[in-house]
Amino acid sequence: MKIAVEKGQDKAVLADGQHTVTITDIEEGVSEYKGIPFFAVRFENEEGYVSHRFYQSSAGMPAIIRLFEMVGVKAQEGKELDTKQLTGKELTIEVGERSYTDPENHNERTLKQAVNFLAS
Repeated sequence: MKIAVEKGQDKAVLADGQHTVTITDIEEGVSEYKGIPFFAVRFENEEGYVSHRFYQSSAGMPAIIRLFEMVGVKAQEGKELDTKQLTGKELTIEVGERSYTDPENHNERTLKQAVNFLAS
């Protein structure tokens, strides 16, 4: 079997704590369980990376607005935010873990993700 290694796949997941990172990739999708649109952000630096999903829901909007504002994009009522504005932006994140119950098999899962966003 041949396995292709793409750029950035050789990096480890960032350790818990604060890291200054660059947003290197944005992927859009829909959640598997409830069909909620999301975009996944890859935060990366020389030490590693962490990915984080931002769900476009009423509960998820405060985190989305905070992310945009921390990279210098002001959110305004009645205007749309474009995820393309995020790529290449630098900010400081705090990496941590979050546990939840998987809705399909009811097992507890733990994710490493960005839990706080600060302007660099």
